[in-house]
Amino acid sequence: MMRSRPWDHRACWLCVALPALSAGCLPPQQVPQNAKTITLQSVATGFGSPVALAAPNDGTGRLFVVEQDGVIWVIESGQVLETPLLDVQNELDAPPSAGDERGLLGLALHPNFASNGRLFVYFNTPPSAEAPAGTVTQVRLAEFRINAGQPNVADAGTERVLFELAKPQASHNAGQLAFGPDGFLYISIGDGGGANDNEFGHTAGIGNAQDTTNLLGKILRIDVDSGTPYGIPASNPFAGSATARPEIYAYGFRNPWRFSFDTGAGGSEQLFAGDVGQALMEEVDIVQLGGNYGWNIKEGTLCFDAANHNLPLATCPNTGADDSPLLGPILEYRHADALGASFGSAVIGGFVYRGAALPNLVGMYVFGDYAVETSATGKVFAAQQATTGTWSFAELKVAGTTDGRLGRFVLAFGRDAAGELYLLSRGGGGPSGTTGVVDKIVEFE
Repeated sequence: MMRSRPWDHRACWLCVALPALSAGCLPPQQVPQNAKTITLQSVATGFGSPVALAAPNDGTGRLFVVEQDGVIWVIESGQVLETPLLDVQNELDAPPSAGDERGLLGLALHPNFASNGRLFVYFNTPPSAEAPAGTVTQVRLAEFRINAGQPNVADAGTERVLFELAKPQASHNAGQLAFGPDGFLYISIGDGGGANDNEFGHTAGIGNAQDTTNLLGKILRIDVDSGTPYGIPASNPFAGSATARPEIYAYGFRNPWRFSFDTGAGGSEQLFAGDVGQALMEEVDIVQLGGNYGWNIKEGTLCFDAANHNLPLATCPNTGADDSPLLGPILEYRHADALGASFGSAVIGGFVYRGAALPNLVGMYVFGDYAVETSATGKVFAAQQATTGTWSFAELKVAGTTDGRLGRFVLAFGRDAAGELYLLSRGGGGPSGTTGVVDKIVEFE
């Protein structure tokens, strides 16, 4: 979010008809009467700002919850353990304050975590002495290992820094980490921050997201099992390039706060990413190897005008700075509905459901929106692909609330080892405080 949130801000029309969820054009600030309903079950409370969740596939049923303030907590047998898995607070750029987008933002467990205890985290640090003049913050990707004989505690002394990247502004850090079905580590990084991708520290004329000589505004893919400090998969689109960064998997993103993999029926593999918009539009992309997703030429399918970001241009190029075709989103929604009322502000990417407990939800992509600006009006959506290949989506009601709304800020979604889904949110006052909760989606009807 550009206006101070770890996932970035803004939100929406929603004139769609989801075949299985059947929702029409939404009245402002109302859940459709015929919307499907989810029931949430509280798993743990008392967090400040829970922004990510990971689950080891080792039969323990544990959940690891990432707090923006620099601590990772362990939930085991329904209890939050007193000792954290990892604490990097003393390495953070600064203790995150209200509205700050910096902090501990991502966690991924190695595919062989059960045997090797390797975990990877992504967080902001102070600029190093080597950082360019004017650098505001730095993002770090680091590896840690679990303490021998202490399966719920990482050894702080094992930290291995894979890379540090200077950023010109404090916002648009992205921060998602995930291992793909190919065993490689994927990393999302925002465009550097600020507005329009054209401020100080952004590549003149084209912006960072379109510039393949730097890593800002990209989704990266690296091999953490080879090379020093990592290897480059041979199939990366710029592997072996003399100019473009070989770590790049896809580009043209503003702030891809959360992405996830779906290994669906028939062995298909798709990477879903929610990319937070600036002024008018939010989008979800299915990310392809080497794909260019358009920022800052486009915001969703709208032609973006950096000189007046509240009014899209009538026309714009359909190719990027390197003449690559711009790929459009599978889903998008405006920040204002058809009547001009605010609907949301920042897309929160989620997961395609592949669990066993909710058969009617299987194959649907569950995602959300942070909130309408500063009010606790976060929303949860479900989307599905029609037989024609197009996608449609609708808002879900939340059971047990007076108006069907969550009444909280949506921060992230999570998935456990069994494929069940979780919603991470907070009330107000984040990232400090104790209003943050982790809920499990236990019913869908």
